[in-house]
Amino acid sequence: MGWISPIFARNEAENYYYLVEDFCFVFSSMKIVTFREPHYFRERLGIWDGVETIIDANYAYASMLKDQEGLDYPERFAEAMVPPSLLELLRGGKKSMDALRETEKYSRDLGYSRIRGPNGEEARFEFSRVKIEAPIPRPGKIIHTAGNFREHANEGKESGWEFPMPHWISFLKSPSSVVGHGAEVVHPKYTKMLDHEIELAIIIGRRAKYVKKENAMDIVAGYTIFNDITARDIQREEMKSGLLNFGKNMDTFGLFGPCFVPKEDIGDVHNLKIECRVNGDPRQVSNTNRLSVKIPEIVEHYSWVTLEPGDIITTGTVSGVAAFRKEPEKYYLKPGDIIESEIENIGILRNRVVAEES
Repeated sequence: MGWISPIFARNEAENYYYLVEDFCFVFSSMKIVTFREPHYFRERLGIWDGVETIIDANYAYASMLKDQEGLDYPERFAEAMVPPSLLELLRGGKKSMDALRETEKYSRDLGYSRIRGPNGEEARFEFSRVKIEAPIPRPGKIIHTAGNFREHANEGKESGWEFPMPHWISFLKSPSSVVGHGAEVVHPKYTKMLDHEIELAIIIGRRAKYVKKENAMDIVAGYTIFNDITARDIQREEMKSGLLNFGKNMDTFGLFGPCFVPKEDIGDVHNLKIECRVNGDPRQVSNTNRLSVKIPEIVEHYSWVTLEPGDIITTGTVSGVAAFRKEPEKYYLKPGDIIESEIENIGILRNRVVAEES
């Protein structure tokens, strides 16, 4: 997807900002989503056109086999080759990804409006009418890199942030903190300093350990967006003891999505525009060409632990967080705020902040 200059309109009834797309851009990269279908509310794997249409990949592949191969029970093959789960698809390796690409081409050639499952099941859904989950609703390891964008480290130093950010600070994010596109971010009662940190996320596709940077891209499946929500006041207290734990790991603090883009479709991963907006106001604006440590080196560095399909490694956040501004209290997240995390060629991850219920 080409970079889109956002035009925002406001729905006063919902206090919600939304994007009016510029349709002169061509959506050429394959985008994969995990969505909850509206009939039985099951999680399914979808091929998203980047605008409004989602195709159930498992059903579409089964229909393709029935149509082209004349198989009597194509569902069995579809479950093996294009399972209804991104994690299982990644575990299927190149064969599963190739089958998914065949499915995308078949659906496009046939026409999205004509796609149905092998037994007549509904297989085409509108993006706005289904619940979009995180691409992998419960990832394995989530490894975060801090200070990789030196602009973020420098703004911290200039703001008087009391903790240094040298290269290769890392921490783990809890998989239970993860939520997807459209999910609410719960503003805990105990914090007055809720902050945002947009990041590019690497999704691992193959099991590996002790990977060299020259071969690191072989185990990368693709990319998505992560926003590392942080309670700065809790973080400050923890870091006095050298910890980085609950301030970043509470429920809904891991915004993840809206889609997975295979590495072959991302373009130049080291030249992608990044922007985090709050209520339409650009707060973090940067580009992956400002990374101080590139993706192959990041993967090599963290492969001293065994990396598994579905593990996530982030590249670090960019400048513009609330905590490092001159008047941070004006910029901390508040109930009612709309966070939009956008990375070029991936899309927009949109979430609303809500107050924690008593």
